[in-house]
Amino acid sequence: MKFVIITGMSGAGKSTALKFLEDYEYFCVDNLPISLIEPFAQISVDGSSSDINKLALGIDIRSGKMLDKMESVLENLTKMGIRYKIVYLDSSDEVLVKRYKETRRTHPLAGVDGRIEDGIKLEREKTTFLKQRADYIIDTSQLLTRELRNEIKQIFVEEHTFKNLYVSVMSFGFKYGIPTDADLVFDVRFLPNPYYVSDLRPLTGLDEPIKQFIRKSPECDIFLDKFEDMLNFLIPHYVQEGKNQLVVAVGCTGGRHRSVMLADEIYKRLSKNTDYGVRILHRDMQKDLVTKQRDYEVN
Repeated sequence: MKFVIITGMSGAGKSTALKFLEDYEYFCVDNLPISLIEPFAQISVDGSSSDINKLALGIDIRSGKMLDKMESVLENLTKMGIRYKIVYLDSSDEVLVKRYKETRRTHPLAGVDGRIEDGIKLEREKTTFLKQRADYIIDTSQLLTRELRNEIKQIFVEEHTFKNLYVSVMSFGFKYGIPTDADLVFDVRFLPNPYYVSDLRPLTGLDEPIKQFIRKSPECDIFLDKFEDMLNFLIPHYVQEGKNQLVVAVGCTGGRHRSVMLADEIYKRLSKNTDYGVRILHRDMQKDLVTKQRDYEVN
């Protein structure tokens, strides 16, 4: 029998992950009382419940003081010969606060008048032992819902090797500010700027004329090769240190031409490596176009 425990930070996507597992024919129970986990697991694995061959439990801070007993429960499950996998869903504090504010919900440990940040801090302390025991840690800070579904599917349906690190390559414009979640920031404003060529200005770094224009500069491919070489050196060390989310930000002035082209190219190069997941984001690619359109409408 497949037995999965979904846990982690409130607001990181645990309920969504359980729904995905339910779609994949797992028998899912959310917020089961801690005291009932052992008898429920035993009933599920014995002959009387042979129809349940895939089980997923959602366990988190809602268990209150009973959560302190979870560690001994896990040890007892191991002694009973019940094999399980723990998935810990995490997210950055900034993203969790944003999600709570968007949904206008209070954190379960913050109370009615408490600060969300305080509740998140306390929850991290109380769930540290679960994160340390986790077989899979998925950081959802930068994941779209469909990407989380794909991660769950690859692990528990297709049984692919879990990718411990997810690399997000992001293009941005310095005029709009450096991304606050960036781990590595690269400035590509040393390359020729297509913005000053009237025929190229409306295009983006994904268009072939822009790529050809930028690649006329011999520094472009030299930079890409050195960029790729450095990331190939750094990424395994980040994995070794336990990092599970890496944001590589590539910036130019407006985030429309040079940064988009180079970020897209480095994304393609990194995607050839199957040891980690890679995604591409173009934060500011359309902002200049929108701003200029508004200026035109006003004038």
